[in-house]
Amino acid sequence: MKFKQIVTTVAISVVTAAASIFVYGKYFEQRRPIFVQNESGVPANYARYMPGTEGNVNAAPSDFTTAAKTAVPGVVHIKTKINPRQINSGNMQKRRSILQDLFGDDFFGDEFNGGGDGRRYYIPGQMASGSGVLISSDGYIVTNNHVVADADEISVGLSNGNKVYKAKLVGADPSTDLAVIKIEASGMPYLLYGNSDNVDIGQWVLAVGYPLNLDATVTAGIVSAKSRSIGINKASNGRVNTAIESFIQTDAAVNQGNSGGALVNTAGELVGINSAIASPTGSYAGYSYAIPVNLVKKVVNDIVKYGNVQRAYLGVRYAPSSVIANMSDDQLKEAGIKRDANGVQITDVMPNSSAAAAGLKVGDIITAVNGVRIPTTAQLGEQVARYKPGDKISITYMRDNKEYTVNNVIMRNLKGTTDVVKITSLDKLGADLTDLSKDQASRLGVNGGVLVNDIGNGLLKKQTSMMPGFVILKAGSNNITSVDDLSNALDKQKSLRLTGFYPERGADIYYYNINTNTGDTENL
Repeated sequence: MKFKQIVTTVAISVVTAAASIFVYGKYFEQRRPIFVQNESGVPANYARYMPGTEGNVNAAPSDFTTAAKTAVPGVVHIKTKINPRQINSGNMQKRRSILQDLFGDDFFGDEFNGGGDGRRYYIPGQMASGSGVLISSDGYIVTNNHVVADADEISVGLSNGNKVYKAKLVGADPSTDLAVIKIEASGMPYLLYGNSDNVDIGQWVLAVGYPLNLDATVTAGIVSAKSRSIGINKASNGRVNTAIESFIQTDAAVNQGNSGGALVNTAGELVGINSAIASPTGSYAGYSYAIPVNLVKKVVNDIVKYGNVQRAYLGVRYAPSSVIANMSDDQLKEAGIKRDANGVQITDVMPNSSAAAAGLKVGDIITAVNGVRIPTTAQLGEQVARYKPGDKISITYMRDNKEYTVNNVIMRNLKGTTDVVKITSLDKLGADLTDLSKDQASRLGVNGGVLVNDIGNGLLKKQTSMMPGFVILKAGSNNITSVDDLSNALDKQKSLRLTGFYPERGADIYYYNINTNTGDTENL
């Protein structure tokens, strides 16, 4: 029998619940100072290099025994519990009357308008498991965001099975699918960071984790590709898609439960965090994908120091490499894009951005960042993601067949400044939100509003049954015409009702009650 092969990308954790995050720590407490791994504190029994291959971690070992013994103690088994929860249905079937249009909702009170809390229903609890990697002796652990997303309880077991620890979430970054959790412990065996830039295609690597709820398991393979973009990450917060994908692809066997586990070289150094598989069935079928450790280091350090990732933006739009490959010659000509350009072609430059300050223009082709060559959009995303607002970089680009380099380009945040970005009430919603355009508002017959493109992993997902496509018109008593309006309303009032409608469902008005002051969302 012939089957049409459709390679689908699936997250490799058995976590199936909604992706909001339960946080045990207190957001307003002072963060611990940033930590950087230091080889003066090398874990006990650390192999460092395989015998006979000193200084060359890419050399083929006689076996993987030493590397496995080095890595296994530093990889932990993470189990999560999601409690049953009550969801506000949003009074979904209440239709406005002409009297409400004339006199307003407040004139008639809550009973006429659908009641204060609306209908409620329960989502049953769930339990799941995944993997994580100890990165410090005092119990910091990096894992995938999707492993701990929405968890009310997180427990961590060591490979020796001697003890189980309760863990708290330090912070998470859905854009890279990374999270940091912490256990109260000391003297933990941890893995040293390697250098993912030095990972070569054909190099031997080991995947270590807890697949299918088994004990610690080690598999081996080679690096089959680098800088892969496979299209699984979506924007969760803010107004633009900030997903970053530049995976190390390997053929080491990885299955459900390996999520958040270690990809190590033959020296036992951490070179990636296993995150996804490509498979027509949902189980391992040949390839797995790991987040490069050089990106992991930056995300982890930001989370520990600031509580969230301080992400810098170059401020350019470009056609993804995968899109260019599928465009016809006529389409490329119309868009002004070259098919064979060895770099990233700029299709738009955002005002007040790093790229604008650097003098980049539409049509320029970015070829390098800080001297690192950038042949694909995935590599550009990874390189830029390694920097925070205020950092200085150099950008090399082609214009009119000549190559130029501009130095000391100051990286900026999404707002065009170098300020530290703090977590806001709007961030806690966890949704992808955009202002209605003038054309959209005119077509819908409203003065403006906020369109919910994606529910994401935050309060809207956890507390309501809101669906993508909802248009927010009011927050409490405040009329909402923009995302900034919504942000201001949320900052002023922690518990309020979001009022709006679904354009495709007609004139029905929907109400969703939310509370941004709950203790389980402080670090979203």
